[in-house]
Amino acid sequence: MRIDILTLFPKMFSGPFDESIVKRAREKDLVKINIHDLREWTADERGTVDGRPYGGGVGMVMMVEPIYKAINEINKAHSAKTILLTPQGKLFNQEKAEELAKEEHLILLSGHYEGVDERVRENLVDEEISIGDYVLTGGEIPTMVIVDAVTRLIPGVLEKKEATEVETFSKVGKKRVLEYPQYTRPSDFMGWKVPEILLNGNHKEIAKWRKEMSLKKTKEKRPDLLKS
Repeated sequence: MRIDILTLFPKMFSGPFDESIVKRAREKDLVKINIHDLREWTADERGTVDGRPYGGGVGMVMMVEPIYKAINEINKAHSAKTILLTPQGKLFNQEKAEELAKEEHLILLSGHYEGVDERVRENLVDEEISIGDYVLTGGEIPTMVIVDAVTRLIPGVLEKKEATEVETFSKVGKKRVLEYPQYTRPSDFMGWKVPEILLNGNHKEIAKWRKEMSLKKTKEKRPDLLKS
């Protein structure tokens, strides 16, 4: 997979993508992540990327021209899925991560300031995504979230395929549920004991227990998932 990120603050990405699973995926050449400074496509020496909004108002708005030039240069084959990260977008979830992980090329545009010129939404992006009903200083952190969630789903990134099949928001039937409780050594710590069923080696009974616990935990913490 190829992921191109358009941002006004490229240095923000130097840490998260150089550690852990994303780093290993890049080293294996399973994903190629390119960070682009939008100022490279500006028309003046100052690298102006924003302007005051027509009609007045506070703040600055990201200009359409640099974004247009950047997307057209990066997406010469017109095969990339282009996404704007914005609080106005559709809420990101595991289902969307799985959908995006099937794409060969993603372009992620990190919004900033008071947002982007509306003509970007109307003409240059395929989709708008939000990671939650709150406002951040920019779209860089949401972009990192998308990249992390999508990269781990690319075949070969995680050592075991089951790692993405049995986890929180995986499916039981048609419902997405929370993951069952997990325990490790010691089996008894200060009188806090691991459920006996996990120690008896009966994998059929363990599987049944885990399914029941997933549904129980989901009902208690996220009943909305069972109703969706």
